[in-house]
Amino acid sequence: MFQRVASLLLLTLLPALSWAETGSTAQALNLTHHWVGFASIGIFALAYILAMTEEVTELNKSKPMVLAASLIWALIAAIYVAGGMGEQSGRAFRSCLESYAELFLFIMVSMAYLNSMEDRNVFDNLRAWLLSKGFSYRKLFWITGFMSFFMSSICNNLTTALLMGAVIQAMGKGNSKFSSLAAINVVVATNAGGSFSPFGDITTLLAWQSGYIPFIDFFSLFLPAVVNFALPATIMHFWIPREHPLPHGKTPKMKRGALTMIVLFLLTIITAVLFENMLRLPPAAGMLLGLTYLKFYGFYLQKWPSSHNPSVNDYAYVYKFYQLDIPDSHRNQKFDVFKNVAQLEWDTLLFFYGVMISVGGLSFLGYLTVASNILYVDMDPTIANILVGIFSAFVDNGTIMFAVLTMHPDISQGQWLLVTLTAGVGGSLLAIGSAAGVGLMGQMKKSYTFSSHLKWTPVILLGYFGSIATHFLLNQRFF
Repeated sequence: MFQRVASLLLLTLLPALSWAETGSTAQALNLTHHWVGFASIGIFALAYILAMTEEVTELNKSKPMVLAASLIWALIAAIYVAGGMGEQSGRAFRSCLESYAELFLFIMVSMAYLNSMEDRNVFDNLRAWLLSKGFSYRKLFWITGFMSFFMSSICNNLTTALLMGAVIQAMGKGNSKFSSLAAINVVVATNAGGSFSPFGDITTLLAWQSGYIPFIDFFSLFLPAVVNFALPATIMHFWIPREHPLPHGKTPKMKRGALTMIVLFLLTIITAVLFENMLRLPPAAGMLLGLTYLKFYGFYLQKWPSSHNPSVNDYAYVYKFYQLDIPDSHRNQKFDVFKNVAQLEWDTLLFFYGVMISVGGLSFLGYLTVASNILYVDMDPTIANILVGIFSAFVDNGTIMFAVLTMHPDISQGQWLLVTLTAGVGGSLLAIGSAAGVGLMGQMKKSYTFSSHLKWTPVILLGYFGSIATHFLLNQRFF
């Protein structure tokens, strides 16, 4: 009885809903002018504002976004169940969930490897090595920039930015001008480096996994990405002080297995590429196979300890017998793959769940079809893709790219490459436009701020349009 009453109440709130029949399969309802559509837009906007103001509210960004995703789909499902179309909304939700699951598994394996390498002191060793060489501020500016550019093509941009930010902080003590410019340079370089590799950023990963851009075609964006980074860096170079920072102390040694883990990470990436290109399986399947490389190697480290680096297991029974604590020198050699998985950026991963599921819901409501018509039917696709890049300075570039992919615009391969480039590097225009910028603002609160980055936005904008011009000049074959 309650179900019938609820269904009648919901149906009375449906103003002129319409659906088309293709054979016996009902198409999605157009709810863009319905109260559910308006409510969903409001819920998503409010959740995104809360996520963007995380530093002020101290509310983790995943909480409002996951809540928004749940509420949006609950409203959609209620309407479809009332109309006897519950199975259709269920299939649409599962399709969104499948897209997120592939992305989640891919990022999970990547982060597990990066956490494992951090556990083996790979990044600490690199940082200390740079600090021990006595480079000048200008040389360090370019070294950290180029390292950010190339590292972000394999690692995620947040990890790369935080690593380079630690170097900049150590070298720039007492010289805030160098620290500020070097941090801006790292943000630009990190976003540029991630734009030409399928593994470099959430935008390229989404474009690759969706099948719109083949793996090898991403590398045609290499030179446009170089221009995006090098043009503003060249201008900023002349404002870097002509001084040398103080030398650094001893470089820490990497733990046993560090170099092997680096090799296994590269093999994992190769495996993912082969699964996608040769077996036509999702890249996430190859990444999960690569995770087993790390798990088996972790088993080897535990069972066959080095005579120079004894494992905790060698002495555990002694410490247990005498009721002693395990010394740090032994404890630190222990390796646990699942411990590194547990240390993933879960808030970020759940944030992307909320974003992708919410955007999928808005698409199912019909809003992305409207946006696609405005951008890619009423406008020239080049102008539309340039605007997408500028929007990514205000809204997370992963969100922007997922929205574009969900629109399914009918554009050339060259335009797909263009929107991948602009969505990736457009986040450099503002400090809040990328995870790298937000992360560095939290790490370098005094020397790198929103306003210090904003002062150089016109210079970064030159690099933005320079990379677009380079793309059109070098990649005409794709248009």
